Amino acid sequence: MSKHSAAIVASAVSVASSILLAARRPTVFGLRLPRWALAAVAAIALAIAANESVGKPVMFLRWSYVRFLVGLRHMGATWQVGDGREQALADYVCAHARKDDIDDVIRAIDEFCYTKSYLINIGDEKGRILDRAVAAARPRRLLELGTYCGYSALRMARVMPADAVLYSIEFNAANAAVARRIWDHAGVGERIVVIVGTLGDDGKTLDVLCNEHEFSPGTVDFAFLDHEKDEYLPDLRRILDQGWLHPGSVVVADNVKYPGAPEYREFMRRHEGTRWKTREHRTHAEYQKVLKDLVLESTYLG
Repeated sequence: MSKHSAAIVASAVSVASSILLAARRPTVFGLRLPRWALAAVAAIALAIAANESVGKPVMFLRWSYVRFLVGLRHMGATWQVGDGREQALADYVCAHARKDDIDDVIRAIDEFCYTKSYLINIGDEKGRILDRAVAAARPRRLLELGTYCGYSALRMARVMPADAVLYSIEFNAANAAVARRIWDHAGVGERIVVIVGTLGDDGKTLDVLCNEHEFSPGTVDFAFLDHEKDEYLPDLRRILDQGWLHPGSVVVADNVKYPGAPEYREFMRRHEGTRWKTREHRTHAEYQKVLKDLVLESTYLG
């Protein structure tokens, strides 16, 4: 939805709510509506209209964010919002970013998320934390859990050594296709392998990693967790059970505060100084400065 059309829709909702509010007995389709609810709808819609008109500076008052909230149930089941924004991102990148220019592709994704549709990428602020962690670790084999549209994989590919390979696990095949299209446009498609599945799918994805991609004890230098938050700790344990990490391997976890991965955080605290050394980065949730978040950067001690 364009800036002007979103503002028009929000303004229309505000005006309609205000008209109903002025009625003696406000009703819609025979259903009587409480005045407080109409007043709230009118005020929120007016705020959204104003925010859209001036260029969407406040994330929570963007139409795309409201639509994201409406689609949370769909997101929880499919890892897509349900309005086509993931495919729209790939279209936007291919139309507005220079081909084979990874920096410009990352710029275009951030631009899309700030001005077009909100997406649950790691975002630019937390992305810089990820950049520094990968650059410091200099990993040769990286494992990502949660590809989504491929943004964090791009950031890792940009700073990982030239001979490194990133393996990214994605639950939704449609998201994997979006990510591949974006990586190919950025010119890094040959350095990133996406595998559709989860580590908890009764061993299927674990077998693919071991048998087709030569994952074996001590071969994973860096892991990034940005998928289902309740699976952070179970999947870390699956990785540990396989023995893939070695002393010095780094695991970075996004969204530890918002929406939150408390069991994972407690695990790292419990093993601090014995099996893990963790640094907590205090930051913000993606593409805004209101909601606080934590990114955990943990070094495996063995």
